[in-house]
Formats: sequence, C-alpha cells, structure tokens
Amino acid sequence: QVQLVESGGGLVQAGGSLRLSCAASGRTFRTNAMGWFRQAPGKEREFVAAISASGGSTVYADSVKGRFTISRDNAKNTVYLQMNSLKPEDTAVYYCAARNSPFVATTTFALWGQGTQVTVSS
Repeated sequence: QVQLVESGGGLVQAGGSLRLSCAASGRTFRTNAMGWFRQAPGKEREFVAAISASGGSTVYADSVKGRFTISRDNAKNTVYLQMNSLKPEDTAVYYCAARNSPFVATTTFALWGQGTQVTVSS
C-alpha cells in the first residue's frame, strides 16, 4: 500500500513559482501512475496533471498547460509539480494521488494524500 505526503505549498505572489513534492512510501510506487488535483474553496476538486509510472507520458488540464510541469523520480519515490507563472485562480489545496495502474489518466485515482495549501496573492 502506497502512502502519500505532500509538501512545498505556501504563499506566493502572482507570477511567481512553487514546486510541490509528493513523497510516496511503499514498494509499488514505481508501478503507479500519479497525479495532482486541486480544490479551491467552494469548488469541486479538479484534475491538474498526471504522469505514467515510467514518467514517459503526461497529461495536463487546459488551465495549467504551459505553466505547470509534472515529473517523477522513481529512485526517490517522489512526484513533483513545478508551478510557474502562478495566478490568483491557482489558489487551492493541492492533492497528490496514485492510480492502481501504470497508465496515465485523469480519473480513477485510488489513493490520496492530505493536501498542501497554495495561495497566490494578486
């Protein structure tokens, strides 16, 4: 069973950058596709980005394409979300998630972290 712990959130001005990390424990990390989601106050949780188990395939929400980059280091059991050109509308709690599959997708994530707050000031 994989356990996920996010870090790297914080307060940043619009136009700034943050890098989120998600440390995974468990022997099966390398076989899990991983993803990032976010939930803003009063809104439903939404997909942000995902990466296949090998790291060879990625997919992004249109709202972050060109600004965010998802990556993973299987040797460190960690997945990252590099966020550049941040906007106030990116403010949300960001969650790391794992799929019970090596293939990238935007849905059917089985395991979730506790989340990390990202606040972008204007």
